Amino acid sequence: FGCPVRETYGMAEFVAAASECDAGRLHLWPEVGVLEVLDHTRLATVGAGSPGRLVCTSLLNATMPLIRYVVGDTGALAPTDTTCGCGRTLPMLASLEGRSDDLVTTADGRFIGRLDPVFKGTLPIAGAQIIQEDLGRFRVLVVPAPGYGEDAAASITRRLKERVGEARVEIELIDRLPTGANGKFKAV
Repeated sequence: FGCPVRETYGMAEFVAAASECDAGRLHLWPEVGVLEVLDHTRLATVGAGSPGRLVCTSLLNATMPLIRYVVGDTGALAPTDTTCGCGRTLPMLASLEGRSDDLVTTADGRFIGRLDPVFKGTLPIAGAQIIQEDLGRFRVLVVPAPGYGEDAAASITRRLKERVGEARVEIELIDRLPTGANGKFKAV
């Protein structure tokens, strides 16, 4: 389109947002919400420039306010005395580190997250979970739905290998996925 590309940060819950300025910095939108950066292991605020879990309080949703909502992202705030070349005085993110998601490690040392696309589409499954047994071996727990067969198993295996590279993939059919204390199951 003949114009510069700019980064925008946000999420579906709309509890925080930021946009990149001409100087390349991510300025927060303070009218959307309050963003805190907390230590990964305890609920203590970390200093500016130090990465941690992003925790947000929504200022826009009066029907269902989210207070100190852990969005699942990690990043760092810029020090409050940091100035930006664009002239804006809005608070800034120093960095966005990514999702604090479950990751697998590939045999060649890459870290891969967001493996749920392996199960997207029309696969006849009621649920699934990926378990990494070691660097080159994965076990996939599958709750089959009507129509599940060898084609679905082959598709899951192929899709997982497309993301993690060459690996041994074992499919294990189960009746129900294991859940944690919170009643939810982990995809990976």
